[in-house]
Amino acid sequence: MDKEIIIRSSATKIDYALTKHGRLVELHKDEEENKFAVSDIFIAKSRKVLSGLNATFVNVGYEKDGFLHYHDLGVKYLTQLKFTKQILSGRRKNFALNDIKFEKDIEKHGAIEEAVTPTQPILVQVVKEPISTKGPRLSAELSLPGRYVVLVPFSDRISISQKIEEKEEKSRLKRLVKSIKPEGFGVIVRTVAKGKLVAELDQDLQNLVEKWETMCSKIHKSNFPTKVMTEVSRTNSLMRDVFNDTYTSIVVDDQGVYDEIKNYLKTIAPHKESIVKYHNPRTSVFEKFGI
Repeated sequence: MDKEIIIRSSATKIDYALTKHGRLVELHKDEEENKFAVSDIFIAKSRKVLSGLNATFVNVGYEKDGFLHYHDLGVKYLTQLKFTKQILSGRRKNFALNDIKFEKDIEKHGAIEEAVTPTQPILVQVVKEPISTKGPRLSAELSLPGRYVVLVPFSDRISISQKIEEKEEKSRLKRLVKSIKPEGFGVIVRTVAKGKLVAELDQDLQNLVEKWETMCSKIHKSNFPTKVMTEVSRTNSLMRDVFNDTYTSIVVDDQGVYDEIKNYLKTIAPHKESIVKYHNPRTSVFEKFGI
């Protein structure tokens, strides 16, 4: 089966098409360069608490405040808030969660003013980039996406992608992840983890825990607002979210992006490095492939 990723890039954006047997399956257009990318995490402060909307506006450094609804606080919000305040005050130096004491869950249908006060420090993650006159949509329920798994702080749940349908494989993955899951973290197993060995899953988890600890180290003495974790480059993010072993070709029209993808595949799938091909940008790569 011929499956290709066709990437068209410019100085400010990357568009890509997914094809199967030469026919377009999906087209993704990166409309504008934005300093607020989905998955970015900020240490910020709430501004207005609006009981009518059951939400708060949060200053994340954008011209329009970010929007955080009560339902996006996450049930372990109080635990995360206490953890964040401990780091900000300098009382917590250990960023692992193996010694964390979980606070009570917030009410499912509670009120925002019971959980958030104006000017309160808060860790938030971008879940939707700014559009038109609106600021970014935010969540206080953090997640760190990796190649095979997603790490969820202040949780103990293990979830398997619904796209993995085989019961035996679901059981195998759940058993493996349970044996390597760091304490205090939940794990979502992604579809691309199907068939992977425990060593590969463990390495992905370790990378994410290291990323978490690096992020936490930036919180202490931070100004408000500060971006404490940024999403990987758009190219690597694309590869992480889209690429799997079924693709037979990746065509790129930019030398820098070509090199970046080659290096990324060399790390996560060295047997696939050779499928990356460079297209001379003198002619449109989309035009060549009929996109």
